[in-house]
Amino acid sequence: MENIDPTVLRHLADLQPMLYWLDEDPLEPDSHSALIGDIETDLCVVGAGYTGLWTALLAKERNPSREVVIVEQRETGAGASGRNGGFCNSSLTHGFLNGYSRFRGEMKTIERLGRENLDAIEATILKYGIECDWERTGEIRVAVEPWQLTGMQEEAALRNKYGDHVEVLTKEELRKKVISPRYLGAIFDHDGTAILDPARLVWGLERVCISLGVKIFENSMVHSLEYQKDCVIVHTSYGSVKAQKVALATNVYKSLIRSARKYVIPVYDYQLVTEPLSMEQLESIGWQGREGISDSGNKFHYYRMTQEGCILWGGFEAIYNFRGKVRQEYEVRPETFATLAGNFLKTFPQLEGISFTHGWAGAIDTCTRFSPFWGSAHGGRVGYVMGYTGLGVAATRFGAETLLDLLDGVENERTQLRMVRRKPLPFPPEPFRFLFIKITQWSIDRADQREGRRNIWLKTLDRLGLGFDS
Repeated sequence: MENIDPTVLRHLADLQPMLYWLDEDPLEPDSHSALIGDIETDLCVVGAGYTGLWTALLAKERNPSREVVIVEQRETGAGASGRNGGFCNSSLTHGFLNGYSRFRGEMKTIERLGRENLDAIEATILKYGIECDWERTGEIRVAVEPWQLTGMQEEAALRNKYGDHVEVLTKEELRKKVISPRYLGAIFDHDGTAILDPARLVWGLERVCISLGVKIFENSMVHSLEYQKDCVIVHTSYGSVKAQKVALATNVYKSLIRSARKYVIPVYDYQLVTEPLSMEQLESIGWQGREGISDSGNKFHYYRMTQEGCILWGGFEAIYNFRGKVRQEYEVRPETFATLAGNFLKTFPQLEGISFTHGWAGAIDTCTRFSPFWGSAHGGRVGYVMGYTGLGVAATRFGAETLLDLLDGVENERTQLRMVRRKPLPFPPEPFRFLFIKITQWSIDRADQREGRRNIWLKTLDRLGLGFDS
């Protein structure tokens, strides 16, 4: 902390280590009982985050008579689904360029499916009356260094060729939308992103599932799967579920399929929220369109306005802990909060003196290709999807829909995609994994300091198809 300007730290004086989205929200539903005893069902979903809730909802919409049970180790939405920044992005590949570098021949299909998926989420919200502060604002990716402007025109033309709706903004055009002395230009995606309240989306999906007849059991950790000839038995602490099919939606938590564990690691992402801005402060930054914003560095920030007129500010550092441990004490990291606050004030110096009221972190599951992957076990009776890498608010619906296709034996353009049929490269075992990640993070930091120039280590990863860029 010795390198942090004391004038930055005073903005953290009123910071509470708590989740902004859960701060006395009247829409939070009552909890569900734990599973006690043995039950049977057609489909058992393990995990009550976005992936699990979408899987259950879509399963009931496809076949209302299908019995569906969700078992959750804590409470609904307790993981990344209720802790994220609320960016609902149409990309299924953690950004167009990441997908283009890996699945070029499929990108027209993937991009179209991503846009259809985002439209389907909006339609579900309207159909069921889900109150989640949905706003189809679009997203601005800003350049804060001259090297980040390189290639923006070519990227915009390529994305539009593949069906997106983006444009490049000059410094002057960008200033009409959002005012920051750091901004040099941007790519503006008009309709590919919505912002929302992530916890309220969880609760809304939960209510819909209940209304469709889904049974949800909380505080029911699954310890093991028992494979039998014609079913799978899901064993919890105080009971079991005998199911014809099992959908694993555990994401960052240790997979019940041992062979899947090598593909994902948990990294911690940190966020801050300011106090509500005054009218004078709002006028000083513009931002009347309330677009989601991210910057273009390898280590990037993302930020947006909340319904209460606060600014949520997150990203930049993704923290990996040795052996991939997920612990509650990792959710508060003062040095990272100070770094975030310092970078916020560099971006919006006109907000000098503002207080940050909430700060928290959560573990997200990442894989070596930064986008979801699927797998199955026990002759297709058990399926899973994971690896969203922090851009899963929208992609989880697509992940769930494709997971259901695989479990139901449906062949379509989703299941035929190479991104669905193939898995990412696995991470090495510890301690090599820890060293691998630390060297990569150091190299990414160096690249940002050297105008984006990637060293031999990053270029080698690019050739191997790992392509770490955040």
